Amino acid sequence: MFTTLPPLSLYVHLPWCVRKCPYCDFNSHAAPENVPQRDYVDALLEDLDLDLATAAPRPLISIFFGGGTPSLFSPEEIGRFLAGVGQRMACASDMEVTLEANPGTIEHGRFRGYRDAGVTRVSLGAQTFNDQHLKALGRIHGSNDIQRAVDELRQAGLDNFNLDLMYGLPQQSREQAVADVATAIELQPAHLSHYQLTLEPGTVFYHRPPPLPDHDATWDMQLECQALLAQHGYEQYEVSAYARAGRRCRHNINYWQFGDYLGIGAGAHAKLTNAGVERTVRCRQPRDYLGRAPADRVTERRAVSGSELSFEFMLNALRLRDGFAISQFEERTGLPMAAIDSELRSAQARGLMKPVPGAWEPTELGFRFLNDLQEMFLPGA
Repeated sequence: MFTTLPPLSLYVHLPWCVRKCPYCDFNSHAAPENVPQRDYVDALLEDLDLDLATAAPRPLISIFFGGGTPSLFSPEEIGRFLAGVGQRMACASDMEVTLEANPGTIEHGRFRGYRDAGVTRVSLGAQTFNDQHLKALGRIHGSNDIQRAVDELRQAGLDNFNLDLMYGLPQQSREQAVADVATAIELQPAHLSHYQLTLEPGTVFYHRPPPLPDHDATWDMQLECQALLAQHGYEQYEVSAYARAGRRCRHNINYWQFGDYLGIGAGAHAKLTNAGVERTVRCRQPRDYLGRAPADRVTERRAVSGSELSFEFMLNALRLRDGFAISQFEERTGLPMAAIDSELRSAQARGLMKPVPGAWEPTELGFRFLNDLQEMFLPGA
């Protein structure tokens, strides 16, 4: 039984890119010559109207424009959408509004336009500062474009920005991976996302794998990069997320703490708590999405309950260094802690989790072998 509803966020999917990267398994599509920005924003607002009928009223704590490449959309259309949200919903006074941006799509003055539209945070897809590696990854930008984009951010007064970095790149050395992090630190982002390149099914790299560093080499990269980030004040608070004090990403934390989120746009996912927990998915293809009536855009709707509910909570919460509060598990799942007591005790016996006052958190060993720890909470495991 749910006595308290979780915080509410909004995810907005903008599905077009200049071109598809060979490692990308996100729902992204090569942009047409003229992206139908106005029609798409109109469809997003229709989508939002549909969701408001099922979402219990709560103020939005965050909005996240993901993609695709959201920076292909003009500041004017981003602003029109945000104004439409404000007319429909209550928004927290300190609401975080994040826009993902590709350094290769930023024109002079554009970040100032996004700031004026209501964007408070930018996530910049740098990936690497090595031009050879950028080319291997199929990126449209060069290392100079990253520096230029950061300069534009600062001129616009957007100092709350994230840099996305990858390691374990084709033929990358440990020294090169560490150099990427060192260069990123020099740019003084508020937040860094640092994750290993993986070969996801359905991608070009999966079907034609490039030569990647082996497991031991990537582990060495991870450890040395983590040490460098810690040395410069970036705290690892999640598997791939590092932040300076007070600059954690509130939107993503809401995911990991099993909060609620509306998801609108082509292929967007949503999670809402009412009498129970329900997940929905929108149709993936942009043309299909634009061509359907709002009620027909939802292609999947399923209730999450019982052992599946506790597993989904743990799948997310265990990504956080701080783990989860006992009260949070009970509030977000509607289940008693007894539902996972045996799994927690087993994980503790293996040295993967430890109890702390009012909470549970992964140990260093549990964080290192996170997949093994998460699997212990699978239904029937």
